[in-house]
Amino acid sequence: MDNQLGPDVNGVPGRGTVATITDEIEQNAARAKDAVADFGRKTVEGIDAQRGPAATTLGHSATALHRQADTLASGAHATADKLQATADYVRTQDVRAMVKDVGGLVRRYPGSALALAAAAGFIAARVARSRA
Repeated sequence: MDNQLGPDVNGVPGRGTVATITDEIEQNAARAKDAVADFGRKTVEGIDAQRGPAATTLGHSATALHRQADTLASGAHATADKLQATADYVRTQDVRAMVKDVGGLVRRYPGSALALAAAAGFIAARVARSRA
């Protein structure tokens, strides 16, 4: 029976094919390693390239939120000021003075007063009907 394995690089019989296969495996492994390293490098470069635009977008979003928060805070402060003024009014005025002030508002704004009275009556009727 002939030796089907040829000599290796050093002339040792029966090791040539095994050495060739081993060399090919090592070369393929080295190419795969290089391909994976290249892919990793490109992935990192791509992520780095997107960091700047992403940071810019996040910064713009933060600025917009700050503006909206400032607007909402301004409205909340104005509402709180009105509530405080109303609390001070209720605290310092007696009922007669309040009735007199409401009468003055009704005479000054009759249409709005009538609409407000109608809405209050409608709400009162709904509440009364739901309890019955």
